[in-house]
Amino acid sequence: MARIGFVGLGNMGGPMARNLLKAGHAVTAFDLVPAALDAAAAAGATGAASAAEAADGADVVITMLPAGQHVRDAWLGAGGMAAASDAGAVLIDCSTIDVESARAVADGVGRPFLDAPVSGGVMGAENATLTFMVGGPAEAFARAEPILAVMGRTIVHCGDAGAGQAAKLCNNMMLAATMCVTAEAFILAEKLGLSHQALFDVASKSSAQSWALTTYCPVPGPVPTSPANRDYRPGFAASLMVKDVSLAQQAAASTGTQSPIGAKALELYQRFVAEGGGGTDFSGIIRMLRG
Repeated sequence: MARIGFVGLGNMGGPMARNLLKAGHAVTAFDLVPAALDAAAAAGATGAASAAEAADGADVVITMLPAGQHVRDAWLGAGGMAAASDAGAVLIDCSTIDVESARAVADGVGRPFLDAPVSGGVMGAENATLTFMVGGPAEAFARAEPILAVMGRTIVHCGDAGAGQAAKLCNNMMLAATMCVTAEAFILAEKLGLSHQALFDVASKSSAQSWALTTYCPVPGPVPTSPANRDYRPGFAASLMVKDVSLAQQAAASTGTQSPIGAKALELYQRFVAEGGGGTDFSGIIRMLRG
């Protein structure tokens, strides 16, 4: 049993912390939102009064926060987590943030630190089927892997500091573009008189097969567990997709990488959010694309 400090108990962090508790680990948790902290305590966590208190004395310290500045502040700023955590603790950030911030925190903490963003959405967090993309020293990764395996199904060491974030941004840029064109294909099929099920049966076994189709199909019916069958309740909210693809486009600009398809996907998701779809699952963009 490990002593785990967990900071950030939102839609993703909350169920991740609960899975650690279910596995028998002792979790000391903190969140700025009292209701989130109360929910973690109800599941068996010990509530902390601050992020630093959650980190103090833990074998493993995990953060799951909204943005790069929050991660910097938590570890290196007023949150005081780097100073409060034990010298031998495994330090992990599971947030999705910019690569520069991930590397800055890794440098600033002064000892092995892992950036380990996740893919799989709320469903994956609840079912402990997340994919972890991890950047940082191999030795720290080896120590962290058994803990990450409690919360996820696939754990990949991607390279040095920042590599986990790089993998996440590239992955979600692909996902955003794939979902847009998958939705467009279903709309075209409707207008051509082809049923959703017929298109799914062909495409899911052919060269157009993708996760966006077979796991998150944007129309109700073919994949009963997809958000389309729950009125597009997230899932993975469209506002978060805008955040991730924005970070990918920032990375593309900073490296001089041409990314016209990623840029178009971002434009579409920004429009979807501007029209009120921010809290909708990202697969709900099919509604906007229908016009």
